[in-house]
Amino acid sequence: MSPDADHPPKRRPTRAETKARTRRLLLDAAARTYARKGFAGASVEEVAEAAGFSIGAVYSNFGSKERLFVELLKERASEQVSRATRIMADAQAGDDPVPALGRLLANAADKDPDFAPLQAEFWLYAVRNPPLMETLAEELRGPRAELESLMGKALEHVGAAGSVPADAVATIAMALFQGLLRQRRIDPASVPDELLGQAMQWLLAGIAASGTTSGAPGPAHPDAPAATDDPAAADRPEENR
Repeated sequence: MSPDADHPPKRRPTRAETKARTRRLLLDAAARTYARKGFAGASVEEVAEAAGFSIGAVYSNFGSKERLFVELLKERASEQVSRATRIMADAQAGDDPVPALGRLLANAADKDPDFAPLQAEFWLYAVRNPPLMETLAEELRGPRAELESLMGKALEHVGAAGSVPADAVATIAMALFQGLLRQRRIDPASVPDELLGQAMQWLLAGIAASGTTSGAPGPAHPDAPAATDDPAAADRPEENR
């Protein structure tokens, strides 16, 4: 028997596998290069060189430096939402997963402290380039839909399913955490780990306490005057209504 019989030749990667590996290496190199030099300061040449490819590899896989960064943003957002979804799925009945979600975001921010400034830099760049802003919004709709599903589960956890649109809660949660993470970068002591979880708890608790349904007003304050259909009532003294 041939000595090579126990060691068959390695299977050559398919074209799709090779392309996926190239994209992966380019994204990793882009993350390192952008973190070191910023979005504006990093060039396509530097990204390609850091990944070990030609400039043509960047353009053939992503089309431009801007699209490469958008893909990086999309990937990071999807990774964070996927981790948060696993936390919700692993939570035992009666357990509150929100503090764990706060810790997850805190760890993500501290593990990659350069990414929030990069997001801010790219936002300023994209807001002056409307077509790019449209591309950014389109590419981030997938992670946002995942976050919407996650917020729907969070609303169920606090007994507020259907009380408000989950997509609206997802939008608020996204803005809330982005703002807190930026503040944490400016002044870490002002945004401790637990505050990220508490902020989400306060948001959900407020929704649950309001008991509102989508498009419907919340419960009236006990001292508030009764509603009336008379448009002139507001101009009359209360005792004459």
